[in-house]
Amino acid sequence: MPKKYVIELSRAEREMLQGMVLGKRVAARKRQHAQIVLKADQAADGPAWTDERIAEAFDVTARTVERIRMRCVEHGLDDAVERRQNPNGPLQRKKLDGAAEARLCQIACGVAPDGRQSWTMQLLADKLVELTVVESISDETVRTTLKKTRSSHG
Repeated sequence: MPKKYVIELSRAEREMLQGMVLGKRVAARKRQHAQIVLKADQAADGPAWTDERIAEAFDVTARTVERIRMRCVEHGLDDAVERRQNPNGPLQRKKLDGAAEARLCQIACGVAPDGRQSWTMQLLADKLVELTVVESISDETVRTTLKKTRSSHG
C-alpha cells in the first residue's frame, strides 16, 4: 500500500534539517524529528527509508514516524520538527487576572454567607460568578489560586 503522506525535501530544506541535526544546541526531540524527516525523504536523492526501519533506528514507533510525516506534509516542515503548544497546557490563558484574584481574596477573607461558618471553594466559585467577576470557574481553580496567595483566613 503506498504511503498517504510522502515527504520530498528540497535541497534548502535538507540542508536546514542537516544543520539542525549537526547543531550543538538543539533540543533532543527537535533533532530526532529532523533526523526522522531526513530519513523519510522520498525525493530523488533522499534515502526513502521505510517507517519500520526509521522507527527501529530512532527507537520510536512506526505510528510516530507516520504522524511526523503527516504533520510535515499537511502543516509544513517547521510543524513536523517544532514542539506544539498544548492548548490546555500551562501556557493557556489564566481564568483569573490580578484584579479577579484580589477580589477572590477579599471575598474569602470576608464574612461567610448566612448559615455557614466559613467559605467553601464551591461557594467562592459561585460568588465570583454571581458578582460577574468571571463567566464560569471551577472550585479547583479557586483552591489553587488561594493556595498560591499567602492570605490568612482567620
